[in-house]
Amino acid sequence: MALVRQYDVVTVTLNPAIDQTLFLGELRPGEVNRADRVYTQPAGKGVNVATMLAMGGAQVAVSGLLGSVNSSIFERHFDQFGLSDRFVRVDAAVRNSIKIVDTWHGTTDVNVPGFSPTREQCDELKERLADLAAPGRWFVIAGSMPPGVETDYFIELILMLQARECRVAVDSSGDALKAAIRVGVDFIKPNRSELEDVLGQALPDLHTVVEAVCTQIRGKVEHVVVSMGREGALFVTPDSKLLAAAPPASIVSTVGAGDSLLAGYLQGLMRGHDPRYCARLASVYAWCCLESLETELPSEELMEHRFEQIKVSEV
Repeated sequence: MALVRQYDVVTVTLNPAIDQTLFLGELRPGEVNRADRVYTQPAGKGVNVATMLAMGGAQVAVSGLLGSVNSSIFERHFDQFGLSDRFVRVDAAVRNSIKIVDTWHGTTDVNVPGFSPTREQCDELKERLADLAAPGRWFVIAGSMPPGVETDYFIELILMLQARECRVAVDSSGDALKAAIRVGVDFIKPNRSELEDVLGQALPDLHTVVEAVCTQIRGKVEHVVVSMGREGALFVTPDSKLLAAAPPASIVSTVGAGDSLLAGYLQGLMRGHDPRYCARLASVYAWCCLESLETELPSEELMEHRFEQIKVSEV
């Protein structure tokens, strides 16, 4: 009998992308713009999370739906970072997403829908995830839904994993995020805008964000992390409410920072650390992502130095 590899985490990316980040001096709408440089990388929230987790020492499998037409850039990435490739291949091309970084406006995202998988391909993915399921294993379902895939399928995946005693984290938006809260997953990581959308209310300051999470989500979801840009991030568990913030960073791009935040928090959880430590580690991971487009964690010495600079306070 073949031995089943023991993964710490399986990430699920239903709608991966190839990110092309363009750097401009200033974006001028309606005019010809010339990029100073272009950076291309395989992406999708689940892929980003998996990469950061693997660099931190976790054993990670990546799964989801991957277009075979231009999958080689992903396959090289998986080999480079030691990610076990468990994607279902689809005879289609992975979408290209454009990120425009300029001095005046920050990062502008232009995302396209991606390919539409068949029901048979979705069922094949569900079977593959069932084979990977094990009690206590974390599954991170992250990113947008592909065209034609309904929220009911998203719920099917969560319920199947929960029935096998897996722990489920979700980083998505809209109906998928609403479903994750309703079903009651273990961990969600919306940003403030996504939280406002699913709750149907404005959250203009920290107080309103904390109140909304505590009255409408706490009790349904064990770990809630809300990223709030320069204000830092809110971390809510059944027993704690923490705000963590890093010192001002030399921001190269905000692309993937939320994914790194999730990865750092989950890394801390899997190591058995308390919420305050997890909040600090999450913030360090996000900080590292903001200052470089290269997928990397700094030296252990620099990690420790940054860890000590994270301010964590009760709210």
